[in-house]
Amino acid sequence: MAMLIREALEADIPVISEIYNHVIRNTTAVYQYNEQTLEMRYAWFEMKRKEKWPVWVAEEEGRVIGFASYGPYRPWAAYKYTVENMIHVAEDQRGKGVARLLMQELIYTARKEGYHTIMSGIDAANEASIRLHARFGFKEVGLFRQVGFKFGRWLDLTFMQLVLDTPANPVDGEGVR
Repeated sequence: MAMLIREALEADIPVISEIYNHVIRNTTAVYQYNEQTLEMRYAWFEMKRKEKWPVWVAEEEGRVIGFASYGPYRPWAAYKYTVENMIHVAEDQRGKGVARLLMQELIYTARKEGYHTIMSGIDAANEASIRLHARFGFKEVGLFRQVGFKFGRWLDLTFMQLVLDTPANPVDGEGVR
């Protein structure tokens, strides 16, 4: 059976929460110490829906094995054409192309929605994520040294950026969303 990328449903939230909490507990992909409760993940999902930010899941044989989303890069109006992405994959599914398929959907949708730039903050030691983003044309645009501290060590954060050929007619002022 082929892997399916689809919009997330409320029923997917427990698995999304498991994947995210595993990342928090075991990696530096998220600069967070405390796992999120299921209620926090439901609130996150409801906010995404309310503000019309996409959330996708990768599903294989009925099992959710990864998720992705994007949202605002910064809260000021002039950043309205810039989003920041996130992709997380279940530990036993990493390296199998799940993130690649989620990234394709993310970029396709951002372009279709008229965004111009996708930003990604990636732990500088996360070589797999840096390679994934580079394969899709993201360029490293900044390295912030020792901005995080987790697992007893300082963490560097790499920022990568993909500039899209959209929107066709950008305008100043409020709006877009």
